[in-house]
Amino acid sequence: MTGTAAGGTGPVGVGIVGCGNIFPSYALGLAKLGSVRVTGCADIDQARAQAMAKAHDLNAYASPGELMDDPEVGLVVNITPPVVHGAVTRQALASGKHVFVEKPLAASLADAGPVIAALAAAPGRLGCAPDTFLASAGQTARAAIDAGVIGEPIGVAAAIPHSRAEEWHPDPTFLFRAGAGPLLDMGPYYVASLVNCLGPVASVSGATRIGKNPRPVTAPGRLVPSVSVQVPTHAVAILRFASGVIGTLTASFDIWSEHLPHIEIYGSEGILRVPNPDLFAEDVTVKPNGSEEWRVLPPVLNLGDFLPGDQRIRGLGVADLVDSLGGRPQRTSAELGQHVLEVLESVEASSTSGAVVHLTTAPARPARVDAGDLAGLAVVPAQS
Repeated sequence: MTGTAAGGTGPVGVGIVGCGNIFPSYALGLAKLGSVRVTGCADIDQARAQAMAKAHDLNAYASPGELMDDPEVGLVVNITPPVVHGAVTRQALASGKHVFVEKPLAASLADAGPVIAALAAAPGRLGCAPDTFLASAGQTARAAIDAGVIGEPIGVAAAIPHSRAEEWHPDPTFLFRAGAGPLLDMGPYYVASLVNCLGPVASVSGATRIGKNPRPVTAPGRLVPSVSVQVPTHAVAILRFASGVIGTLTASFDIWSEHLPHIEIYGSEGILRVPNPDLFAEDVTVKPNGSEEWRVLPPVLNLGDFLPGDQRIRGLGVADLVDSLGGRPQRTSAELGQHVLEVLESVEASSTSGAVVHLTTAPARPARVDAGDLAGLAVVPAQS
């Protein structure tokens, strides 16, 4: 394995492949982790790589291949567009690197198969976003479920509204292509959060459709006037979890305004409301049966300065992967990423066939994160 090894011998060298819109979020987050050191970045657009490298005081490699050939790079962070996630991950694994890939694991379940096969034949480990459930909101919700705060979980409802990307992204074309849409763009955050709280999904039935098409782009500095839609933009699913919990998932690029909670888990003794899983640290609230008051649950983790005001930096999953090299459980695992992808792809498969889809993957719930794990994740908690 190239790069600095784990086990107390120093931080792992990280190279970032892909210099698009999410790059600053990773650059900021990784800079706050003591377990890694970013060696540089690469992109098929060399000018873009050089611009991001200059903005973040990093080295710009001449190509992704050059980055993967660097012996100082032990771990590749793959934040390329979803349609090439699989190819770039396989290339990095074949180069002997560990890899952490942005969601989804691949553009399709069929494309994920060769990735899992490449992982089995490679010396490295593979992690997959999202990693937001590792932080205070996700872990507070998980601790409440495990402690029986709402009794036995019975049902769940999750709603994913439109991110309004046409208003802020200069070229949101990729969001309306294979590997994205509301299911694969935002869905991984929600399904990973649900699996963290409730365990794996056993079966899916769903219905999908395309809404407005084409979509006008109004973002400042837009690079395209409009986008043609090639994937469903409105989806509704029924999820049956292996635990017996039954839930609904609505994912839509056609719901521009809503008052629905992001996630509510209904138990025999109360309701748990989980905030937007795209974020790290908003309040988790509980309402016991018979009460009219929502109560804020104290966070079980404090990640301190790791979280900026917008809570959209990334990197905890990379720290989780590095931590697993020393023998700890890997929470943002390839198995979880594959399961999340199968859940979301099964929504459209069920819509097309009209049949319930029984899933083939069934990962264990990710291990809990507690205050003692923060040192392992190399995140310094805030001082009280």
